[in-house]
Amino acid sequence: VFLSLQQDVIAGFLYAILILVVFHPAVDLIDNFNMTYKYAPLIIITETIEELFGRLRIAKRSVLSEEPAYLLDIDISKPAQSESSHFVAVSCSNESIRIYNRATLTFLREYSCCPGMLNGVRFAHTRDSVVFSACTDGTVKCWDVRLATQKAVQVFSGYPSNVFISFDINCSDLIICAGTEKVEKDTFLVFWDARGDTNCASKSKEPLGVYSESHNDDITRICFHPTKPSLIVSGSTDGLVNVFDINKDNEDDALISTCNSDSSVSFIGWSGKDYQQVYCVTHDEGFSWWDLAQLDTEEPITLLHVLDVRAAVCIENDTLNYLVGGLYHEKADKLLLIGGTSTGNIHLISCGLDGLNVVGALRGGHAAAVRSFCWDATDESLLTGAEDAQLLLWKPGATERSLAKKTSLKTASSVQKRVRVHSTSLRSGKK
Repeated sequence: VFLSLQQDVIAGFLYAILILVVFHPAVDLIDNFNMTYKYAPLIIITETIEELFGRLRIAKRSVLSEEPAYLLDIDISKPAQSESSHFVAVSCSNESIRIYNRATLTFLREYSCCPGMLNGVRFAHTRDSVVFSACTDGTVKCWDVRLATQKAVQVFSGYPSNVFISFDINCSDLIICAGTEKVEKDTFLVFWDARGDTNCASKSKEPLGVYSESHNDDITRICFHPTKPSLIVSGSTDGLVNVFDINKDNEDDALISTCNSDSSVSFIGWSGKDYQQVYCVTHDEGFSWWDLAQLDTEEPITLLHVLDVRAAVCIENDTLNYLVGGLYHEKADKLLLIGGTSTGNIHLISCGLDGLNVVGALRGGHAAAVRSFCWDATDESLLTGAEDAQLLLWKPGATERSLAKKTSLKTASSVQKRVRVHSTSLRSGKK
């Protein structure tokens, strides 16, 4: 019995040594992974972003119209659930809105606002056939793209002196807001109740009210929060980016934050988890990024401020001439800037607290400067419009039959004529 016990002890000791020798490295590997696992998703996502945009290829190209024009703004219809979009709307420099089939980029119809000029284009969030645009005649117009008529199904009228150059509709399709050019000393954010029967345009809708004290120059951009219908951010040539909660009783109470970009604002948007961040691009290629979650803390709200993105990034064998705008990739939790060259190359730039990094390039599509884009998260595709009058659809791994590039248009767009960069001193704002 004593001998058997000795043998059992020796066997157990040898087994313990075997476990340590064979399995200890694997345990260490697991422990090391557990200590660093929080960084693994970031690495995977970064690689995925680079690989995704590296695989984008031209899938479709629209046919040039009889009257070529710069393509200044793009939006896609928003169908229910995860279905693909049915329509693409494009705001053009010839003062019109063009509608295309989303899958084929086949031209469907065109809307105009004579004698005014249309600025911007947005589809409703809950009705994928309803599209809006702001007009310099002091109205926001709404069309149903399923109807053959050119007549707007609903008109939202401003005040007599209003010239609208920006607008947006909130995520619940309840409120429309439009921004005006400065007339004498006045500039306005004008609001309407968007509810109503869009099948009957017997009379135009009057405004709910205006904000008039928060900007002192042209309001170039408006963007509602993606998920909170009462939050809105506005940008102006006065350099200010203002965030409002329109549920408040008056403009002073509604103004949550005033951020200073130090230059004329050309693009604004929301980013970050729960979209608690706002950012802007300026007409002189600057970039600013703020975290509204820090408003009630002692921490600074500025995440990044770059006076000239062109000088801040290094692109191998190429250059960056301008910025078009930005997009927040929700799955990757990444804020990205879209820029390009005068010859039509497109560059994708990742924004981080440590600065800007180029993560991808799209070449061979456009022959002139890109002026607009729209990212479709449902199929990870990108629509781009340019001064060569081309509308392109880029999709991962796609193949196009013909890659012939079209020549650039030579006429200046009305937006180029109107936009001016300001370096004047700006009034101080909130934190």
